[in-house]
Amino acid sequence: QLELVESGGGDVQPGGSLRLSCGSTINWFSRQCVGWFRQVPGRESEAVATMDRNYRTDYSDSVKGRFTISRDNAKKTFYLQMDSLNLDDTGMYYCGTGGDGLFPYCALAAVQNFGQRGQGIQVTVAS
Repeated sequence: QLELVESGGGDVQPGGSLRLSCGSTINWFSRQCVGWFRQVPGRESEAVATMDRNYRTDYSDSVKGRFTISRDNAKKTFYLQMDSLNLDDTGMYYCGTGGDGLFPYCALAAVQNFGQRGQGIQVTVAS
């Protein structure tokens, strides 16, 4: 059984928006860090957003002001709202959960090493 399942990816034109969702089956979800990172062939993977259990957030400079991470603990789901998308946002997006629920364990640098990871979902920004 997958612990995290992403949805909401797809194709979008520059300037458009998408919302990614990540559903969790983990009982202690509300106490976890949640985050998103992306991978593009030929480039280093990049953590883009993270949130701790107190709803404190951090974003990479490349997405700050355009992306918003949120969570709904009752639904054990978290989201990545992506606005003003550009060509450089194209990539495979992964959600992750883990850590002890607070910074610094929820830092961007930790997102790719969280204990649970989704299967990835493609986002393509193209004219």
